[in-house]
Amino acid sequence: MTTYKEIFGKYVKNYSSDPTSDAEGQIWYNTTSGTFKTNLNVGAAWASGGNMGTARNLLGGAGTQTAGLGFGGNTTVSVANTEEYDGSTWTAGGNLATARSYIGAAGTQTAGLGFGGYTTTFLANTEEYDGSAWTAGGNLSTARYVMGGAGTQTAGLGFGGYTTTVLTATEEYDGSAWTGGGNLATARSGLAGAGTQTSGLGFGGASYGPTSLKNNTEEYDGSTWTAGGNMNTARRQLAGCGTQTLGLAFGGIVTAVSNATEEYNGSSWTNSTSLTTARSGLGGAGTQTAGLAFGGVTTVDVANTEEYSDPSFSTETITTS
Repeated sequence: MTTYKEIFGKYVKNYSSDPTSDAEGQIWYNTTSGTFKTNLNVGAAWASGGNMGTARNLLGGAGTQTAGLGFGGNTTVSVANTEEYDGSTWTAGGNLATARSYIGAAGTQTAGLGFGGYTTTFLANTEEYDGSAWTAGGNLSTARYVMGGAGTQTAGLGFGGYTTTVLTATEEYDGSAWTGGGNLATARSGLAGAGTQTSGLGFGGASYGPTSLKNNTEEYDGSTWTAGGNMNTARRQLAGCGTQTLGLAFGGIVTAVSNATEEYNGSSWTNSTSLTTARSGLGGAGTQTAGLAFGGVTTVDVANTEEYSDPSFSTETITTS
């Protein structure tokens, strides 16, 4: 009889407990259960993470799935709270200097960028986070809120949004000052962003209110926006993360809050596994294969965190059936 070693050139390893592995098809023998086991790719999945300390919506999000950053937002008032995520738990960080909701966001947990937003009026303020405290940066040229954001603390991108009307204006941040970039083709607010200053992605939003939802996607090359593939679900106040060619969109509101998740490949969107908790005004961070969703509103503000994995693996027992 041909053995596993003769076929694959290696022996089946023995473990007393199942190993953590993302290698599809890996086989091992569990000495505790007395069974052979393997990893199977079960596709994309959202899994619960640790709750935020403060339930809120319309907050900013940045960073990665294991080093996330959430800041600002709204409870019954605009808040300044900052929280940092380590992959399982949120802990308090330094407060924003200006409490606000509808804030634009970019960067990482230790080099975050917050800009624009709303208190009792729309704002131009920019703040930079160093992992413990926020300091003032250069103001946006156009004060606004509900805008899209992407990039880093020293190469940020802000686009669209609302003042007294929806905007197409794009601005680029160099770590100290904002300068004008190329305008979006479609004016909108409540849109999501991903990517970098020279390879940005803007998607979803609304041109004016809940009856003018957009499924448009636009791609930015550092000077000009061009049309990309339309989303499957038009919505506003959604979250996004990833890159221009590997984007992720999740949550938002249509006529009710949405749990829709979509993946972008640089030309088209594909529906994926839905969020467990449908919500809008949530924060987003991470990548297409390791996304992070947190906060938002259902009919009430929530503190829920969800982690996205694609592919997601399941440990299965090998049987003779």
